[in-house]
Amino acid sequence: MDINFLMKQAKQMQNQISKIEAEINEMEYEGTAGGASVKATIKGNMELTSLSIDEELLEKDNREMLEELVLVAVNSAIKAATEDKNEKMGALTQGVKFPGLF
Repeated sequence: MDINFLMKQAKQMQNQISKIEAEINEMEYEGTAGGASVKATIKGNMELTSLSIDEELLEKDNREMLEELVLVAVNSAIKAATEDKNEKMGALTQGVKFPGLF
């Protein structure tokens, strides 16, 4: 194979990866806990954009439970974003792992 051909393919793949990453970074992922009484929304770049807590949870004396539900909801959203990114990047790279990319 010609080195120029390989370099061209690598550049195309790099452009595709950049495009997918930009799209993923703008997507929103939601995680919930406690029967959806706590909802966390993050962007694909793992930025927390929204946290919603049901009014009933705020009225009760249950700080520890509420803290745990927030953690579960945020981690659920992060997991959804990570799985989506891995799936989309895996489809592009056909399972080949590139250190530092994802």
